[in-house]
Amino acid sequence: MQAAVLYEPNTPLRIEEFDLPEVGPQHVRVRLIASGVCHSDWHIVKGEWPHIPIPSILGHEGAGIVEAVGSAVRGIAEGDHVVLSWKRNCGLCEMCQKGFPNLCDEVPDERTFPRSSDGKSMRKLLGLGTFATATVVPEDVVIPIDKSVPLAQAALIGCGVLTGVGAVINTAKVESGAAVAIFGCGGVGLNCIQGAVLAGAEPIIAVDLRDNKLEMAKAFGATHTVNAGEEDPIERIREITGGPGAHYAFEAIGLTGEPFRQAIECTRKRGVTVFVGHAPHNTPVAFDARMLMPEKTVIGSMYGTARPHVDIPRLIALYRRGRLKLDELVTRSYPLAEVNQAFEALGAGQVARSVLTLA
Repeated sequence: MQAAVLYEPNTPLRIEEFDLPEVGPQHVRVRLIASGVCHSDWHIVKGEWPHIPIPSILGHEGAGIVEAVGSAVRGIAEGDHVVLSWKRNCGLCEMCQKGFPNLCDEVPDERTFPRSSDGKSMRKLLGLGTFATATVVPEDVVIPIDKSVPLAQAALIGCGVLTGVGAVINTAKVESGAAVAIFGCGGVGLNCIQGAVLAGAEPIIAVDLRDNKLEMAKAFGATHTVNAGEEDPIERIREITGGPGAHYAFEAIGLTGEPFRQAIECTRKRGVTVFVGHAPHNTPVAFDARMLMPEKTVIGSMYGTARPHVDIPRLIALYRRGRLKLDELVTRSYPLAEVNQAFEALGAGQVARSVLTLA
């Protein structure tokens, strides 16, 4: 297999060859066809998430074709088209038993790590390492999908789509007719907008600093757009909503504290703010404590409060019925050898989502 490895923060990824590990009884080998280039990977490249160990094969939004299955694997067969979920779960802990497998503390299986020609093992981001031509993973992260769905589009469901749509549908449980504001119109923010459309929200207000991102937001269902560099987003959201502000606000940027504060302030009494963007470590959010006194709620969302084996097939079904935009998310495609150019486009705000084509 070939894979893109990050050795040090703020350095280019290197394409290297590795030997795939053995397929254990409960493992699946997947020939990867496509991988999304996610902002989470970008955080690691920039050294903003020091809790993620490197060197590592990056990538965690992957889709491909099953090449081999372990002797104890059930429900997955060679030739299946699959999406990979980056969050394992044990099914037995308190969070799993309460229906929140996205909050399980199960760790990736280290026995699936590939080895270089000199015998050294290499980590894979979140146990997947989808910036590669193949991977061996535990069966519980492998979700078969309909073969009619293009794998480049399907790969994005594994993180960005599920995170954004899930934050609206699962975490916040936005109801029809609610006023929604989304801060940040990158890959996750656009999917928050899609979630708001699916929920029947009105209005759906997109906030960003880039006009090209705001144009994308309109294409994904935003009814109003606000350039936060040109006008006060809080005042504009209040104006659009007739005074009280949004019922729900979603922070989908995860870079600095200011949009987090704005997302709280723009909501009305008993409004709900959801932090979706995963900020760099030690990102402070300063706001007047009395801002919460009108019984406002602030909540985080991890992986869209997803149950991957339930939610990924549902999202696939919505795409097949024309209700979920995946084709429009794929702004650019790059071969694995051009992974660093894909990160440059992401950092410059030029894309909704780039996809690495791996086969």
